[in-house]
Amino acid sequence: MLADTKTKRTLVIGALGQIGSELIAELTRRYGNDSVVATDIRLPEQKTDFTFLKLDVLDKQALYQVISDYNIGTLYNLAAILSAKGEQQPQLAWEINMKSLLNTLEAARELSLEKVFWPSSIAVFGPSTPRVNTPQHCEMDPSTVYGISKLAGERWCAYYAQKYGVDVRSLRYPGLISYKTLPGGGTTDYAVEIFHEAVKARHYTSFLGENTALPMMYMPDAIRATLSLMDAPVEAVKVRSSYNLAGISFTPAILAAEIQKHIPLFSCDYKPDFRQAIAESWPQSIDDRESTADWGWKPEFDLESMAHDMLLHIREFYTEKV
Repeated sequence: MLADTKTKRTLVIGALGQIGSELIAELTRRYGNDSVVATDIRLPEQKTDFTFLKLDVLDKQALYQVISDYNIGTLYNLAAILSAKGEQQPQLAWEINMKSLLNTLEAARELSLEKVFWPSSIAVFGPSTPRVNTPQHCEMDPSTVYGISKLAGERWCAYYAQKYGVDVRSLRYPGLISYKTLPGGGTTDYAVEIFHEAVKARHYTSFLGENTALPMMYMPDAIRATLSLMDAPVEAVKVRSSYNLAGISFTPAILAAEIQKHIPLFSCDYKPDFRQAIAESWPQSIDDRESTADWGWKPEFDLESMAHDMLLHIREFYTEKV
């Protein structure tokens, strides 16, 4: 039996992923369990206090049914195959990343959703893009199927906003760092793995070279940025493709040195694999002045505060498991 559907609800697709799991926690904290509906391709292992449904977002009819049954007003589509996994299964990555977005945009158009959020990525940039302080508008020649799908997705978002008036909003996330979820197959996963291995084994072997600088962001900042953009008045959202978003930029060696301040016996070596070439095609730092100007974006975490908080929580996690 469906819950009372008089109130508009928020739907999160891909809710078991790195972003989704923490976005759900913040949405339910802000608006209550009854205001949020979560979906994924599988159900969570434990029962939730909010509605959680199994949904394949590629099934357009099933998506429309959920939107109708639960009176959805705002939709976050976080379903995607990430960069490293995408290179192993490029056609599948393209199908999932693109069809899920198009189904979402069509639902927004046909069912008159109030707002839609879809995440883009720094993967839209490529070898011809300026790598330092990468601007909002510049040449883009992504070299991965993930990046190609995200760039195409940005153009679809802008098209639906201009042609059909869909209020779709997007952020180009940098690499995201979280203690709550394990990595999901991205090129920046080392920045999460390194903390776990530092606590467990006092050693980590990085799959990126020691001097490979990439833009990163601590997950609390990413969630705050996402909700800040979604809370912004419609007239403030001037970029309908996707906004640049910046937090922290560092290399594996710089991150390892920061961890050593907390764990002096920690050591790190470097054995770059196929992800090195992907990382070298991406920016080293991001210019996000348009996000600041349009809707007031400003990160709260720097490298020092992020590392301190990550280690605090990861130590608690492994202590609880003993």
